Amino acid sequence: MAAGRQVEVYLDLMSQPCRAVHIFLSCAGIPHRVRTVALRKGENRTPEFTKLNPMQKVPVMVDSGFVLTESDAILKYLATRYNVPEHWYPRQPERRARVDEYTAWHHSNTRPHAAKVFMLEVLLPAQSGSQVDEGRLIRALSQLDDTLDKLETMFLRRQAFLCGDDITVADLLAICELMQPLGGGRDVLQGRPQLQRWRSRVQSAISDAFDRAHAILYAVRDRHKAKL
Repeated sequence: MAAGRQVEVYLDLMSQPCRAVHIFLSCAGIPHRVRTVALRKGENRTPEFTKLNPMQKVPVMVDSGFVLTESDAILKYLATRYNVPEHWYPRQPERRARVDEYTAWHHSNTRPHAAKVFMLEVLLPAQSGSQVDEGRLIRALSQLDDTLDKLETMFLRRQAFLCGDDITVADLLAICELMQPLGGGRDVLQGRPQLQRWRSRVQSAISDAFDRAHAILYAVRDRHKAKL
């Protein structure tokens, strides 16, 4: 990377995909500048941000004028563009395909199912002042349980990480989603020792970057507990 050059990323760390990008940039040692976009304040709907990303979503990356949206694309671009350890997004075709396989599955399974639990337990009650819809929550938890079963049997199996023996961008995307329900005090990996061990391995692999990225979620959890 040229001297003084920095990747710019537009993030809100309450967003799971934003946390994955934040962690990756820190772990990979890519010089970057974070520009915070507070979704709760509607900063993603300003004319300036809408010009950058007409979809009005985060994360967004700007690299020497090249603008890219979608966390999956951003992570893979950064892993390919910069000199980062190969394990993040392997060059060997079969190993890379395993990462692509998970990330394709992720967006219609891990992401929506974990996010729905958080939405039902935290976001909707906070926005409407109503009680948690227990019926909808039970159904959402059932969907998430099915997803967790598949994470164990299809991806983890007997390996250390989702796509092999070393951490990849797939693990970052997954762990950030599965942490989200913690904002409502719910550890969705409770009672699942295989996934708990995987989470511990991920946390160990990324060290302090994990807690830095999740600090805002921990604060939401603590406020939620204080109201109970």
